[in-house]
Amino acid sequence: MNEKLKDIRMLLLDVDGVMTDGGIIYDCNGMETKVFNVRDGHGIKMLQRYGIEVGIITGRTSRVVDIRAKELGIELVYQGALKKLVSYEEIKQKRSLSDSQIAYIGDDIIDVPVMRRVAFAAAPSDGQVEARNAAHYVTCCPGGRGAVREVCELILKGRDLWVEVESRYEL
Repeated sequence: MNEKLKDIRMLLLDVDGVMTDGGIIYDCNGMETKVFNVRDGHGIKMLQRYGIEVGIITGRTSRVVDIRAKELGIELVYQGALKKLVSYEEIKQKRSLSDSQIAYIGDDIIDVPVMRRVAFAAAPSDGQVEARNAAHYVTCCPGGRGAVREVCELILKGRDLWVEVESRYEL
């Protein structure tokens, strides 16, 4: 697995079921909310600190996603991407990356085409069977409950950066 991780320069994420537990909450005014995990967010920030860009490709469209992405410093946000491979190819071209430099976390059948292309594909433990079968790695944590953080740490360890990460926290 470390061979697949050593050249990763970008992590792409689905949202519902990956960055969240897949639940969607509407208030009485029809406003949508989502619950994001702070440890997942910290994992994203750690990747960014070490030059690994993070992007989002999601099939749904939600203002909440834009807010969370801005808070985390994620510039590449593709919403309403029902054919995720199209967005993926655009991101690759825009950043001059190859498949071998990209990791992806997806939880459902819509994610499988991208998962089959990237160097390293992961699925949350509670992802749909198609995504889990397409993954190189299935997380111990479920979506929205640490799955993103788990993959962020794997990437940092696979790139031999984890000792340096730990030293920042004086462990």
